[in-house]
Amino acid sequence: MTPPKRAPGPGGGRPLRADALRNRARILEAAEAVFAAHGTSVSTEEVARQAGVGIGTVFRHFPTKEALLEAVFVARLDRLAAEADALMGAEDPGEAFFAFFTQVVGHAATKNAFTAALAEAGVDVRATTAETGGELKRALGALLRRAQDAGAVRHDIGLPEVLALLVGASGAAERVAGDAAVRERTLGVVLDGLRAPRE
Repeated sequence: MTPPKRAPGPGGGRPLRADALRNRARILEAAEAVFAAHGTSVSTEEVARQAGVGIGTVFRHFPTKEALLEAVFVARLDRLAAEADALMGAEDPGEAFFAFFTQVVGHAATKNAFTAALAEAGVDVRATTAETGGELKRALGALLRRAQDAGAVRHDIGLPEVLALLVGASGAAERVAGDAAVRERTLGVVLDGLRAPRE
């Protein structure tokens, strides 16, 4: 019987053992929680503490803090793309599209913090997220077309307009982050503008 393949190690080296894979997953999970709660400037030592591993274990998987930030950021985008794909089977295509749009806006503040921290460290964020970002756009485009076919979203816009509105809505949400009611009303205006006119 052929043994199962192991995931490649850092830098494409030897595949990771099962326990190393578990440690890597714990580190990423802890890092995402710590960065979300305390910002991207929090120390790597705090991430190790939250993950229940030694700092050496963190650095074996992620040689620099930037590498850890990058891995968490890409994992978040991967998860968003997977969630969009999962919504393709939703019974109400319009509700699925608007729910995903709202979810992406909700991730904006954290996404922007990661982007700024990586750019400050000299990381080419566009290149780093090219593959995952492409998958996310593909999934969003599929949700859009499905919602338009169902008559829930207006037909005179395409993915470029939706992406532009996402950027604008995300910026607005960040600006009024301290006032949930204003944030909700502002997002509601954007979503109403996307809806197909009633006959």
